[in-house]
Amino acid sequence: MGLTLGELAVRFGCELRGDAAAQVVRVGTLSGAGPGELSFLANPQYRSQLKDTRAAAVVLDAASAPMCPAAALIHSNPYATYARIAAQLHPEPPADTGVAPGAQIDASARIAATASIGAGVVIGPRCSIGERVRIGAGCVLGADVRVGDDCRLHARVTLESGTELGARVHVQSGAVIGSDGFGFARDGAGWTKVPQLGRVRIGDDAEIGANTTIDRGAIDDTVIGSGVKLDNQIQVAHNVRIGEHTVIAACTGISGSTRIGARCMIAGAVGIVGHLDICDDVVVTGMSMISHSISAPGVYSGGIPATPAGLWRRLVGRFKRLDALAARVARLERGSHPSSARTDNDE
Repeated sequence: MGLTLGELAVRFGCELRGDAAAQVVRVGTLSGAGPGELSFLANPQYRSQLKDTRAAAVVLDAASAPMCPAAALIHSNPYATYARIAAQLHPEPPADTGVAPGAQIDASARIAATASIGAGVVIGPRCSIGERVRIGAGCVLGADVRVGDDCRLHARVTLESGTELGARVHVQSGAVIGSDGFGFARDGAGWTKVPQLGRVRIGDDAEIGANTTIDRGAIDDTVIGSGVKLDNQIQVAHNVRIGEHTVIAACTGISGSTRIGARCMIAGAVGIVGHLDICDDVVVTGMSMISHSISAPGVYSGGIPATPAGLWRRLVGRFKRLDALAARVARLERGSHPSSARTDNDE
C-alpha cells in the first residue's frame, strides 16, 4: 500500500521538501533504492551515498537536507522516524485467529478468542493468553504462564512455568525464558543443585532476541523492565533485574543477581560479573568486562581492540615485564627519597 509524502509528513511530524502528492510503496537503502522507494540517512558514515541516491524520498535531519537530490522528509530523529514509516509501509500480515491442528492445550488454560495458536504448540495448565496474541509453531508454555495482550511469540519459543509477559512483548525464535538458573552448592568433591523457585517477569513493550536465555530466579524473580530490548544469544542469569528501556546487544553474558538500571546501552559480547549494581544511563562499549558496580552515569570501556599480530606479541611481552619494572621503579624511588640520603650531621 502506497503512502503520499504529504501523509507521511503530517503523520510523523516531518518537514517536507518535495512533492506532497508523490507516493512511496516500500523502503530501500540509500545506494539501492529506486523510484517509489523511501530511504533514510542517520549515520554520517553514509552521507557520501546521499548525492547519488535514486530514492523517491529520504528521511534525514536538517543539516543533511541541502545535499539531498530527492524529496526530503526532515526530522531531528531520522532513524526512529524511518522505523515508524517502515512499519506503515511493511505491516505484518494479519494472523488467522483460532487454534491450528496439532496444538495441545490444557483444558484449564484460558485463551482469548482473538489469539492465534500455531501448529504443534503446547500450552500447559492454568495458562492465560491475552487478546490478539500470536504464538508461532512449536512453542511450549509450561504451567501458569501469563501472556499479555498483543504479544508475539515466534516459532519454538519456550516459556517455562510461571513466566509472565506484559503487553506487546515480542519474543524471537528459539528463546528460552524461565529455565533453571545455574545454582549449585559445593558438596564435598561434587555439587548439589539448589532449587530454582522464582519466576521470570517481563514488562510491556519488551523484545527478546533469538536464542536468548533468561533464567528464573532462585527464590525471588528475575525481572526485565518495560521497553527493554535484548538482542540475540544473550544470557541473563537468575535474579537479574534490568531497568526500563535498557538495550543490550548480542552475546552479552549477565551473571546472577546483577541489577542494571534504566536507559542503559550495553554493546555486544560484554561480560558482567554477578552481585553488582549498574546505575541508570550507563553505556558500556563492546567486549568490556564489568567486574565492579558502576554508580555514575557515563561511558565505560574495557579490553584492547585488535592490533597487528606482531605488535600484539610485543605488547604481551611488555605486559609480562610490568611487575618487574614496577618493582625496579619502587626501589629507585626509595633510593632517591630524601629521608634515605646521608648528611654531614649523620656522623
